[in-house]
Amino acid sequence: MDGRRRNPYELTEETPVYVISVAAQLSGLHPQTLRQYDRLGLVSPDRTAGRGRRYSARDIELLRAVQALSQDEGINLAGIKRIIELENQVAALQSRLAEMEAALDGAAAAMQQREAAVHASYRRDLVPYQEVQQTSALVVWRPKGRQD
Repeated sequence: MDGRRRNPYELTEETPVYVISVAAQLSGLHPQTLRQYDRLGLVSPDRTAGRGRRYSARDIELLRAVQALSQDEGINLAGIKRIIELENQVAALQSRLAEMEAALDGAAAAMQQREAAVHASYRRDLVPYQEVQQTSALVVWRPKGRQD
């Protein structure tokens, strides 16, 4: 969430507000069809304290999708149920992937900060090593006090 407190009266697409007769009209289906879909687990609306069904805008959308799959595509209800389950699974996996990507981004940023801190801690008074070039010159060393 964004950290703000939500208005308890704010309606979202998840808010269960439609009784079965209104949901049937909005979806273009018969109320008995909605009851059957609920029994089969295709579209499961929220329930009131008195056990009455309350459909949300998302439920209405799902009812229309079930209707289209059934009538336009000729898919049976068992197939539609499996499609819905798989779509829900994909949505959950996408959400989990987004969480993991955010965690990975955070870990990468933390690692870069630690790496920068290590580089900043290097001693700057040390002289970098430079390769000594070899020559064929001969150097003779004589201790002090000795003359040959």
